[in-house]
Amino acid sequence: MAENIQVTVVIVPFLAQGHLAPLLHLSRLISTYNIPVHYVSTTSHIRQASSRQEGWDLLAYDNIHIHEFQIPTFQCPAPNPDPQSKFPSQFQPAFEATVHLREPVCRLLKSLSATFRRVIIIHDYLTASVVQDFASLPNAETYIFQNTSSFFSFTFCWESAGKPFAADDHILQQLPSMEGCWTSELMAFAEKQVIHSKKSSGELYNTSKALEGHYFDLLQKFHVDKKHWAIGPFNPVDVFQKPEQQRHKCLEWLDNQAPNSVIYVAFGTTTSLTDEQIHAIAVGLENSGQKFIWVLRDADKVDIFTGDVRKTELPMRYEERILETGQGIIVRGWAPQLEILGHSSTGGFMSHCGWNSLLESMTMGVPIAAWPRHSDMPRNTVLMTKALKLGIVVKDWTPGNDLVESFHIENVVKKLITSPEGDEMRKRAAKLRNDIKKSVKEGGASRLELDSFIDHITRSS
Repeated sequence: MAENIQVTVVIVPFLAQGHLAPLLHLSRLISTYNIPVHYVSTTSHIRQASSRQEGWDLLAYDNIHIHEFQIPTFQCPAPNPDPQSKFPSQFQPAFEATVHLREPVCRLLKSLSATFRRVIIIHDYLTASVVQDFASLPNAETYIFQNTSSFFSFTFCWESAGKPFAADDHILQQLPSMEGCWTSELMAFAEKQVIHSKKSSGELYNTSKALEGHYFDLLQKFHVDKKHWAIGPFNPVDVFQKPEQQRHKCLEWLDNQAPNSVIYVAFGTTTSLTDEQIHAIAVGLENSGQKFIWVLRDADKVDIFTGDVRKTELPMRYEERILETGQGIIVRGWAPQLEILGHSSTGGFMSHCGWNSLLESMTMGVPIAAWPRHSDMPRNTVLMTKALKLGIVVKDWTPGNDLVESFHIENVVKKLITSPEGDEMRKRAAKLRNDIKKSVKEGGASRLELDSFIDHITRSS
């Protein structure tokens, strides 16, 4: 693979955890083909991505070059636990600030262009404007990273085009509305990226044909002029074993639980819940009688390393009580999600249905209790619960912050962990886990797609 050194890859993620993490995983995958990778972001977001990276050792890959660019400071509001929209609007100033990355990224691209035969730029759809200067270079080309499921991307394109062909799939008759999934500010920001996205040479998807090959094939009907590769999941499919002294305390607690007996509760990095809803979750989990790990934290601030963090009050002596009885453990900071999901004691995942979390859950063979919050999550819920039959719905999608009562949460937890229906979901999840593992190994569908992409970007002409 010596000829691959003539090609270099520059990766430019959007400034949010759900985009930073998968593209850092992708950096690892590409670097294994003896291709130098340049991962680019702001100083604070590089620190965030590095500190939260899990499943492999970043320092072990000397082919990955990290570039931190300082941008002007900007003010962002704190996460609002009871907003009119569930979309995390506190990030909007950071989204707009990506404009400041254009100049340093352009300098990097010009430097690499003078050194390498070809410069490959992989960027989020929402950072298309950041990399727009590639067009002035004779040996650079761009590829868009789509950070959603093929199911979501297809249904979005299908509806936007006026449903140009009949849906022979009953699942498509059950699509929730996307009203309220985004703010008007985010949609306006996305519109600004369109003109720059048209110049891309192809699209990469963090998915596998083993998961949603049908919808990936349908999706390509809307982009016949571009190449598409389904090369996911980007995250490791086997858990990286850390030294004992580096393991999180919740993993030690998991070691002492029965197989498939624990529900993991976490709502990602963009979800804040009201005090009333948190109280209802607490009561519901305790009354279920089931073991649980609950990651109780607010949505991220734009800079996760500065400012105070909201500490939500739970029912009196709640944390002490669940620890004394051995029923559960609460994690108020960052949790090692891949390791938790990969643990044999974990039998279910109550999730916001962000695509990264769902991929990790399917990779580790864990069914979900789906509670979508915004963006692509309502459609992802349909994929998981209706198409793949790997979960049950906690709450159907609505734009408002209506309360899910504790008795409903209690019943959902019991159903997922203790019912025959939950057992069947775990069997299906285990089979899919094996299919995913096969797909990323040599000769598997995802590996062949990645090989195809590498062959394409290292082509001789």
